[in-house]
Amino acid sequence: MYFRHLDKALKSHFQKRKEVLVLLGARQVGKTTILKKIFPSAFYLSVDNEPIRKNLNLFDVAVYRQMIPLDRKIIVIDESHLLKDPGRVAKIFFDQIPNKKLILTGSSSFRIKNKTAESLAGRKIEYYLYPLTFIEYLNQKGILPIKGFQILENVINKENLEEKKYYSFDLEGVLDNVLVFGLYPALVNQPNDTLYLKNLADSVVFKDLLDLSLVENTKVAKDLLILLAYQIGNLVNYSELANKIRVDERTIKRYLQIFEQSFIIFTLPPYLGKKRDEIAKMRKVYFYDLGLRNSLIDNFKSVNLRVDEGALFENFIIVEILKENYYSGLGFNLYFWRTKQGAEVDLVLEKDDQLIGVEIKTHQKKLSKAFKNRFPHAKLVAINKENFL
Repeated sequence: MYFRHLDKALKSHFQKRKEVLVLLGARQVGKTTILKKIFPSAFYLSVDNEPIRKNLNLFDVAVYRQMIPLDRKIIVIDESHLLKDPGRVAKIFFDQIPNKKLILTGSSSFRIKNKTAESLAGRKIEYYLYPLTFIEYLNQKGILPIKGFQILENVINKENLEEKKYYSFDLEGVLDNVLVFGLYPALVNQPNDTLYLKNLADSVVFKDLLDLSLVENTKVAKDLLILLAYQIGNLVNYSELANKIRVDERTIKRYLQIFEQSFIIFTLPPYLGKKRDEIAKMRKVYFYDLGLRNSLIDNFKSVNLRVDEGALFENFIIVEILKENYYSGLGFNLYFWRTKQGAEVDLVLEKDDQLIGVEIKTHQKKLSKAFKNRFPHAKLVAINKENFL
């Protein structure tokens, strides 16, 4: 069975809790697959199915009871973001059919969170499933049977990065492939499938966002995503984006929020000390998956033929640390640091009295002294293609 870092948390949920299990994540990241593995006897109601959607939207407990077999203890409402009011449906199940355990899945946290916040207050626990981590990918491909959080652990324990490691496989070759084609689960058995990725990009923009009435203009949405794809690792300038696409800044901000809550992109805020020369407001943008990003700009060239290798590797490391930080429960806050004079650290991890600056380069380079001078108590590490794993 395929290993996912979230296996243990999902498996133990109903052993410890009675709340509704809400599993959120982008389209095609494996939400239904992981649930069928962990809860094989659950009864599934797919909201993609028109009769099921119609019946659930009646908000009638008598109808719900007729839909569910008596012998099934766990009910999964799949793609629940397609319902008129998923929170209201879930509340009826939770309050009026208490002998059943309920799971909701959804690929739009915008829709799920907005529609369940009030109805399910105190009645739900949310979990997030991302595209595969690099460790999950190596495990599922049978390349390296490890299950830890090696990339984040290496950053926390600086000596791990300095230790020379040897593997029985071509690490750089596997990494370069991931930088181009990404880490969606389908790519494990369908390597380098550009058609799959292009269809996925189209379905994300044209099906999901349009079906949910989250965007009014799919051309503007796709044009904005393409612009963001070219700007991974850069500061987001709302005014500049608005001028290029010829819409107002309010539309840009709203669409960016929708992209984030649909698990397409994420942004990092700046880390602020007490100096006035630090970038204080603008955020940096990254994609949750590089295969999706590369499909948007229609560039699947190998890494050695690209001009964006550095940006791809930076995005890769930051999203891997984001995923491992969430799955491990370590709870670091993620930032970047930059001064107006141009001194910069790509990633800053902060928790309690721990402060770690991470410089991400494709190959070994000297560490910047500016961050260490500004924050003497901080740890500063350099991560590259040779030492990240």
